[in-house]
Amino acid sequence: MAFQGTLVIDTEKCKGCGVCVETCPNKVIALSKKVNKKGYNYLEMVKEEACIGCANCAVICPDGVIEVYRAKY
Repeated sequence: MAFQGTLVIDTEKCKGCGVCVETCPNKVIALSKKVNKKGYNYLEMVKEEACIGCANCAVICPDGVIEVYRAKY
């Protein structure tokens, strides 16, 4: 059974620390070239189809700006 994940990221609260990027096993996320209102490069999904919903990114995020949803298919 396989899983497909998706992320909801609060881009305005993300400080762009990049800790989550390093923990993603499938390199699904990266820091955007765009900035939020505070001037930080925020997190974005770059390979949505590769997300398995492992939630490593959400667990390690120091600011709790990532929500992970996971579905069986």
